[in-house]
Amino acid sequence: MASDQQAPAGATATNQPQGSAFSLPLLYRLFFLLIEPLSALLGAYYAYFDKKAYLELTHAASAPETIPLGTSIVLSQLANLYLFFAINEALVLRSTSDIHVWKTVLFCLLIGDIGHLYTVHELGLNIYWSPSTWNAIDWGNIPFVYLGASMRIAFLADVGLYKSGKRLQKKRTA
Repeated sequence: MASDQQAPAGATATNQPQGSAFSLPLLYRLFFLLIEPLSALLGAYYAYFDKKAYLELTHAASAPETIPLGTSIVLSQLANLYLFFAINEALVLRSTSDIHVWKTVLFCLLIGDIGHLYTVHELGLNIYWSPSTWNAIDWGNIPFVYLGASMRIAFLADVGLYKSGKRLQKKRTA
C-alpha cells in the first residue's frame, strides 16, 4: 500500500490492528492454536460418541450400565461446550493479532480452567497430585488443564511477549 493511501480504520498496510499487534512465540502458537483445540475436539468426540467410556473413565463405580436420557443429554451438551472451546481458541485467536483480544479470550479460558479443576474435587483431593492413580481422562482433566492454565498465566503475564528486550506497549491516542 502506498504511503499516501490510508488503510481502513483499525488496520495498517499489513492488515494488522494498529498499536496492538504482536509476534506470537512458537510455543504459544502450537499450544493455543493446535494442541489444545485438538484435545478439546477429542473430549467432544468421547462425550458425544462414546458416552459410556466417558462416564467409566470419569468414575467407573458410578457409571451406569445403561445411560439415562438426562445423562446422555448432559454429555451431548458437554460435547458441545468442548466444541465451542475448540472453535473459540482455534478460530477466534487465529482471526486476530490484537493482543487485547488474545488476553481477554485466554483470561476467560483461565477461569474455565479453574472451574474444570474444581469439578473433580468430589473424587477427593488426592486426585490433584496422584499421577499413579490417573487414567486417560484424568490426564486430560488434571495435568493437561494445569498445563493450559500455566500457559495462560504466562501469556497474561507477558512471558515471552517481548520484542528486542522491550515490553510491548500499546499506542496511546490523544
